[in-house]
Amino acid sequence: MPTDPVPSDWDVVVVGSGFGGSVSALRMAEKGYRVLVVEQGRHVSQEDLQAAGEDSRRLMRMPALGLKRGFFAQEIYRHISLVRGIAVGGGSVVWAAVLLEPKQAFYDDAAWKRLPSRDWRQELAPHYLTARRMLGLAENPRQTLQDDWLRETARELGAEDSFGPVTQAIYFGSPDTDNPDPFFAGEGPSRRGCIFCARCATGCAQGAKNTLDKNYLHLAQRRGAKILAERRVQRITPSEGAQAGYSLVLEHPWDKQVAPSTITARKVIVAAGVVGTLELLLACRDRYAALPRLSPVLGRHVRTNSESILPVISRDPATDISDGATISTHFFVGASHVTQNRFSPSHRILRWQTGPLVSDAVPWRRALRTVWHFVAHPLDSTLSMRAGRQWSARTSLLTVMQTADNQLSFDYGRSAWRGFRWSLRSVIPAHETRAPSYLPEANRIAEVFARVSGGVPGNALLESVGNASMTAHVLGGCVMGGSAADGVIDERHEVFGYPGLYVVDASSIPANVGVNPSLTITAMAERAMALMPEMAVR
Repeated sequence: MPTDPVPSDWDVVVVGSGFGGSVSALRMAEKGYRVLVVEQGRHVSQEDLQAAGEDSRRLMRMPALGLKRGFFAQEIYRHISLVRGIAVGGGSVVWAAVLLEPKQAFYDDAAWKRLPSRDWRQELAPHYLTARRMLGLAENPRQTLQDDWLRETARELGAEDSFGPVTQAIYFGSPDTDNPDPFFAGEGPSRRGCIFCARCATGCAQGAKNTLDKNYLHLAQRRGAKILAERRVQRITPSEGAQAGYSLVLEHPWDKQVAPSTITARKVIVAAGVVGTLELLLACRDRYAALPRLSPVLGRHVRTNSESILPVISRDPATDISDGATISTHFFVGASHVTQNRFSPSHRILRWQTGPLVSDAVPWRRALRTVWHFVAHPLDSTLSMRAGRQWSARTSLLTVMQTADNQLSFDYGRSAWRGFRWSLRSVIPAHETRAPSYLPEANRIAEVFARVSGGVPGNALLESVGNASMTAHVLGGCVMGGSAADGVIDERHEVFGYPGLYVVDASSIPANVGVNPSLTITAMAERAMALMPEMAVR
């Protein structure tokens, strides 16, 4: 589909339309700026979302394999595997809509000491309130069989007091009629309530999930912001001459028949998510020399939210746990935050990444024990874990997150993992505790859940055999600091050495959040935009 032509000169260009980008678009439009949002993904329709819930080929985005229309991407590097959403609305399209504030351990992390001394919990408090209101926070009202299993798991681990429903960005109103906008005094779109179909993470065709196209982006467009979809920013270069600002080279994300174009802006806000932001800025510094003064810290201090992802598959072929939102309940035990996840039918492609649960802190030994388990226990390792058309309805996915400090880094160059093309490359920094590929506490939780539910517990094979961290919540890489020596951006999110260039997304978060981070990304973006000046009179 051809893209309508857009003007070539803007006050503000926002790169990316996820949580940071959508907040930036709305708030800058409200301040009087002419705003363009550039998004490499496409607009997805209700029909796209309905199909993606059933058909993996309509869900997955893998252009190299010919899957160019999906919006759920899995990126695999040497030391980390991560998932992200690529569409107008960014990660909100495939997000489970959980909205939680971090505990005090997040603010106690030593990473905050790189910044001017202040009480960051107090600093962010009003912006959390704004984010909660804008994203439509509500408590999940429904608990079914899978939630009962999680409650019993919490009880056996001595943590039942912390068990309860999650708070979410989902509209739980009437599901059968179009209800007038319940959030923005009529400025937002009409809505239908949740039908508890367990398809939040493959896209909500019902329209109950408060994705960013229903709040921030919707309101930004009402205030004049434009969205240019299916365009990726290849390069950002400071403008020459008396006109301050930047020029941006745009290309189609996969179709090389589409000619590149160039636009200009006085301010640029990079909000492409950790992968997109790092890939763009590292290319600008290390490949094109377009932004050569970018901090040497760029790409460092990347975190995985200390996350482990563990499937538990019911042995009973009649089991059906698909009644509910993707995530509905959680609990805290020790340093860990635990949620359950339901799968959509199209998630069955992920069963080939599932292996037996193996507890061993030594990576090579854990890998060998995993391979041996396939030989010694073929029924559990193959039939019980992968067989059956109702795999998604029988499978619970536990996510376990911690605030424990650990990290890895990305650099940029030709990668053997990408056929020697230019790409991000994961690196384990010296003298740092690397992001974990094994959490013994998580395995213990999975064992209890499996016993309670009568299921087979597993690990992700990329963790157990590949010794790679897995996460849906990658953070950092463009962290805030006091100077370019210890950060990429200052506390106002402006890039050191490049006035008018900002980073406002998960890559700016300096520490592991320990819970689902979308609310924190939104609150930090709200704070960054509150510090922006009003547009001067033209």
